[in-house]
Amino acid sequence: MDFRWDIIVEYAPLLLKGTLLTIGLSIVSIVIGTILGLFIGLGKMMKKTLYSMPFRWYINFFRGTPLMVQILLIHFAVVPAFLTTTNAIVAAIVALSLNSAAYVAEIFRAGIQSIDKGQMEAARSLGMTHVQAMRYVILPQAFKRMIPPLGNEFIVLIKDSSLAALVAAPELMYWGRAMQGEYMRPWEPYLSAAAIYLVLTLTLNFLLGKLERRFATE
Repeated sequence: MDFRWDIIVEYAPLLLKGTLLTIGLSIVSIVIGTILGLFIGLGKMMKKTLYSMPFRWYINFFRGTPLMVQILLIHFAVVPAFLTTTNAIVAAIVALSLNSAAYVAEIFRAGIQSIDKGQMEAARSLGMTHVQAMRYVILPQAFKRMIPPLGNEFIVLIKDSSLAALVAAPELMYWGRAMQGEYMRPWEPYLSAAAIYLVLTLTLNFLLGKLERRFATE
């Protein structure tokens, strides 16, 4: 196999630019998704079915439909409804955030419900409100247990961001496809993209491992 390093060198600045956008998309989406996921998870846990039903169906929709469909729908239908025209980066952030929120909501729900109910009762007996008990007692304990699944969701989000190339968001995979389209060679662009994604996920996995061990010793 004739592997052409000169193609990779030529596209290196663009691959770097795409990598930075991939990281940016992932960070913004996971932050927004985590905030939304917390409220959606708490909403799903409400005892009254009438109140919890919209949150349940939100989770069902975004977990039960392909992310690719969600990106295309948001890019061609939702974003143009609010802006004068569509925007690939905005559509990618919205789609990734909403999709991530559905999975994060389940992580929060499982983490909160894993805490013994006596913790809430003890906090309430000390005079705390339900919100105070959740903020100062339940969530800090649950967060330690949620670090591994939240880390996995972040890793998945980094890889799923490659679907933003479908709507021409200039992230890593977009430039990989551009390289392949110009030279009609599959090995150089796709192996380069795969290697960069691997470095990103392994680095994140290493950092999450250190964070998990740090909380385990506290």
